[in-house]
Amino acid sequence: MSGQAGLRYVYAVCRPFEAALQAQLTGVAGVPPGLLRHHGLVAVVSTVPEGDFAAAPLRDHLADPDWLAATARAHQSVVDALTTVTTPLPLGVATVFRDDSGVRTMMEAREADFLHTLDRLDGRVEWGVMLYADPSEKEPARAGEFARTLHERLSRYAEDSRLHPPPKASRTGAPERNVFCAAYLVARANCEEFVELVDRAKGETPGIRVELAGPWAAYSFTEEIALQEHPDLLDLCTRPDSGTATGSGPRA
Repeated sequence: MSGQAGLRYVYAVCRPFEAALQAQLTGVAGVPPGLLRHHGLVAVVSTVPEGDFAAAPLRDHLADPDWLAATARAHQSVVDALTTVTTPLPLGVATVFRDDSGVRTMMEAREADFLHTLDRLDGRVEWGVMLYADPSEKEPARAGEFARTLHERLSRYAEDSRLHPPPKASRTGAPERNVFCAAYLVARANCEEFVELVDRAKGETPGIRVELAGPWAAYSFTEEIALQEHPDLLDLCTRPDSGTATGSGPRA
């Protein structure tokens, strides 16, 4: 992509893959993503305008929830498309470099970390599970015990898991109290059994609703990839859903 004006927006890093991305796929700023190869890695990138994505204007945009949500959706559409053809290592929303050289320098510096993480994620996806308690529920200990038991069951089918602070409200807007939020790294071969186990838990305990989301690229299991230290990184907004690097999956 050398020679194109603008900054380089990076969606994910992958190993080289043969399958083509969707012909009509567009990313951030309505631009189709392209591939930037370096050694045994591929960065999935697009060109974005400096007037929106240089450090100063980007800080202003990130304070605008509508702009951030639209950018996160475009970012996620590219990552979702990648998930159908390979195992991506997704980077945070608004990971922007000055040019192709900066992206290559970043891949060179973090090559060992990227390859190690891609090996760990290969053939695996992330599922999110949340529990909501009816606001009239008078036995909070019962919800906590159910959450502990369900987590133990699900962990048997997952290769790794992350417990996250529950979001403040249900995605449906219902007046429920979120009592549990977790992400699970599951081999694709085990996904059917994992989903069936979650489905069997639904309705198991009165007053508690079980919600399953995914599968996603494994955002919650890439903590060791810390790009903030790279000198050519213009700015970095972390996960599109929660504003932290360890959320439980895209929700924007």
